[in-house]
Amino acid sequence: MPHPPHPDPAGRAGAARRHPPHIAILGAGFAALAAVRRLRRQAPQARITLIAPEPVFTYLPSLIWIPTGLRDAGDLRVPLRGFLDRHRVEFVAARATGLADGGRRVLTSQGEIANDALLIATGGRFLRALPGIEHAHVLCEGPDAACAIRERLVRMDAGRLAFGFGTNPREPGAMRGGPIFELLFGIETWLRRTRRRDRFELTFFHASERPGERLGARAVPAILADMAARGIRTRLGEPPRSFTAEGVVTAEGSIPADMILFMPGLEGPDWAAASGLPLSPGGFFRADAHCRVEGAQRVYVAGDAGSHPGPDWLPKQAHMAELQADAAARNLLDELAGRPPRARPRPELLCVIDTLDAGTLVYRGACRSWMLPRTRLLHWAKKRFEARYLGALRRGAPPV
Repeated sequence: MPHPPHPDPAGRAGAARRHPPHIAILGAGFAALAAVRRLRRQAPQARITLIAPEPVFTYLPSLIWIPTGLRDAGDLRVPLRGFLDRHRVEFVAARATGLADGGRRVLTSQGEIANDALLIATGGRFLRALPGIEHAHVLCEGPDAACAIRERLVRMDAGRLAFGFGTNPREPGAMRGGPIFELLFGIETWLRRTRRRDRFELTFFHASERPGERLGARAVPAILADMAARGIRTRLGEPPRSFTAEGVVTAEGSIPADMILFMPGLEGPDWAAASGLPLSPGGFFRADAHCRVEGAQRVYVAGDAGSHPGPDWLPKQAHMAELQADAAARNLLDELAGRPPRARPRPELLCVIDTLDAGTLVYRGACRSWMLPRTRLLHWAKKRFEARYLGALRRGAPPV
């Protein structure tokens, strides 16, 4: 049930010290769980409320394995009741619709929820502005979208597949291209395993001549060389203009395709405009170096819902979301205690580009970047990390 408004809607730091603070978290993904872990560790008496449509966590990094049958949707969805009970977190099944009083009241589909401090971790949403986007399959929309790709692939005996990803023209950093590379290489490997590769034409398209440049200078030539070695065609430097049932229309012509797999750019949550908080050009909550929403008191943002300062390659991925959530939780507690926020999440990109049978590790930080060549060990390591994370969550323990 929604909680009644706090008698001090301004949530002054003095009031917060007179009673256990009530901290509200919006979302149930990587950032939200990382924040719960940090908050409960440092503030055992705090009242924590998690607000999300359902008490379920979805392990999005492994969606790439659903289309090729390595995972099923149920493998990646974990009920959170055990985790929430163990960490003494109240749960409200609701969708955020806006904020009031500078964030001290969360407006939801189930009513208002007052708080002393707020962390926004709802994630963003995919831009669906390109004409004909309904003809494209968007993997990261969730398990159902990944299952739809698998069902379509299984029915195809031959055909043309087109893979690509885009960005938000109002905020170029709002993109997620890594999963498309993994989906492309994974499906190519799967087609070879099922002895059907010679009956399929695979094409990768992108608006830039150097797709994946955010992964680092060494990653781009390695990825393109892998595509060439696998017989994957490329159409680079051709911004997509629209999608049709026959394929992709680009600025330079068309790409015939029986199936389009595309990752659009990201934009902010659909309720952000009703929050009264400052937003970036792409519709994300504008954060400062401490993950605090600019101009707001005790309102923080972590993960894809925010526009955070950092290098132009700052990723929108689970690892970075957890780093932001951990810093946000520390700073939120400092601010409740009357101290200035101090923690800053280090900018870091860390990912394994999986090919269904092997993986390439890419790292990029503030001072250095490196890449480990493809090896079967990294594919195993990615599966092992997934097993440990979800295993801990199913036991109600803090995710590793």
